[in-house]
Amino acid sequence: MTGKTLLIQNGMLVTMNKGREIKQADIFIQGNRIEAIGQRLQMEADEKIDAQGMVVIPGLIQTHIHLTQTLFKGQADDLELLDWLKKRIWPLEGGHTEESNHISAKLGIAELIKGGTTAIIDMETVNHTEAALEAVLSSGMRAHIGKCMMDYGKGVPDSLMENTQHSIRESERILKAWHKKDSDRIQYAFAPRFVVSCTEELLLKVRDLAREYGVMIHTHASENQGEIALVQKDRGMRNITYLHKLGLTGENLILAHCIWLDEEEMRILADTGTKISHCPNSNLKLASGIAKIPELLDMGANVSIGADGAPCNNNLDMFKEMRSAALIQKARLFQPTVMPAHKVFELATLGGAKAMGLENEIGSIEEGKKADLAILDLNDIHVAPNSGVDIVSQLVYSAGAQDVRTTIIDGRMVMKDRTLTTMDEKGIREDANRVILQQVKKAGIL
Repeated sequence: MTGKTLLIQNGMLVTMNKGREIKQADIFIQGNRIEAIGQRLQMEADEKIDAQGMVVIPGLIQTHIHLTQTLFKGQADDLELLDWLKKRIWPLEGGHTEESNHISAKLGIAELIKGGTTAIIDMETVNHTEAALEAVLSSGMRAHIGKCMMDYGKGVPDSLMENTQHSIRESERILKAWHKKDSDRIQYAFAPRFVVSCTEELLLKVRDLAREYGVMIHTHASENQGEIALVQKDRGMRNITYLHKLGLTGENLILAHCIWLDEEEMRILADTGTKISHCPNSNLKLASGIAKIPELLDMGANVSIGADGAPCNNNLDMFKEMRSAALIQKARLFQPTVMPAHKVFELATLGGAKAMGLENEIGSIEEGKKADLAILDLNDIHVAPNSGVDIVSQLVYSAGAQDVRTTIIDGRMVMKDRTLTTMDEKGIREDANRVILQQVKKAGIL
C-alpha cells in the first residue's frame, strides 16, 4: 500500500469490534486505512502520536445535520417546528449566497471535527449546495450530502420554492459532479425536505433516481404533530404509511426524527430496514416530543444519532446527544436500565456507519477499516476519577467535545492537539460574525 503512515502508541482503544474489546494497544495507519493493531508495534512511521493516558475511539458519526443552518445558531430559539421554519429558518436559508453557505458549512464542519465527529449525513438548502461541498472537500470531513428539494407547500419563500423538473435536474447534475469524490469520502444523497414540502411527482422521481444511481435518500418524517396533521389532510394517510405506499422505504432511506409513529409505522420501518436518525436535543428544544427509540430497537429497527441543525440545538456536540439519548428514555419509561451507555455509544458509531451503508468501512477500530478516529483526554476534573470506571459510561455521561484532542479522518489528522489543520478557525469565526448580520437583515427578522 502507498500513502503516509501514522503510528498511534499506547492508547486505550474502545474498539467497537465484534467482541467490544477495550484494550491498550498501538494503531498503525497507512494511507487511509488501519493496517495493524497490537502491543508495542515496531514500525517506522512518518508521524507518531503518543496516546499514553488517552482514549482512542472510532470517529463519531452524525446521521442528520444541516451545515447550511450553522450560521443561524441562536437566531430561532424558543419556537415550535413550523413557526421555526416559516418565520426564521426558511427566510434565512432563502437569503443564502454562495459565500454565506460556504462559511456556514465551514463553521459547522469545524465544530464537528473539534468534537470528534468524522462522518455526517447532511441536508443542504435549495441553493448553493456546491459551496458547501467545496467546504466538505477541503476540510477532510466524510459526508453523504444532498441539495434540499422543495416544490410544494404554503409559507415557503419564493427563494426556496422550486419547479419540480428543475429541482430534479439540479440534484442529478450535482450528483454526477460530486458523488464518490475523493476516494468515495463524499457521496451524494437525494434530500427532499419532507412530505409537506414535496409533490408526489418529485418523491416518486427521487425514488427512481436513487435506485438508478445506487445512492441514499435523506429526509425528515414524523417530527411534529402539526406535520402529521398536514400530511394526513393532504395525502390521506400518515407520514410513514405514505412513504411506504410510494415505495420509498428501505435500506437506502434515512429518516430524521420519527417521533410520532403508530404501531403500524414502527413495524414498517423495522421490517423494511429503513434507517432512523434520532435527534434528541433538537426534539427537546423544539418541544417536538421524544421518539420511542427503545421500542424501535426491540423491533430490530436501524437507529443512529444526529444533532440536526445548529439553530434547533445550538451545538453539534455528539457527546451531548449521546447523554440526552440515554437520559430522556429513562425518564420517559421510568426505567434506569433502558438505553444503557454501551447501547448509546453503539448507535453513535456502528449505528451511524450502518446508516451510511459503510458498516464495513467505518464505525469501529479494526484492521482493514478506514482510519476515522478520535483521541480523547479523559483526565480533566469533570471526568475524574477515572480509575476503575467504565470508559464507555464516561464517554456517554461525562465527556464532552472539549475532551477531544486529535481527530483523524481517512487517515488524515484534521485536528491535532485541539488545533484544526485543514481549516482556519479564527477566520471562520470572523467570517461568520460578519455574514450573519447581513443574513438577518436580508431575511427581515432584525
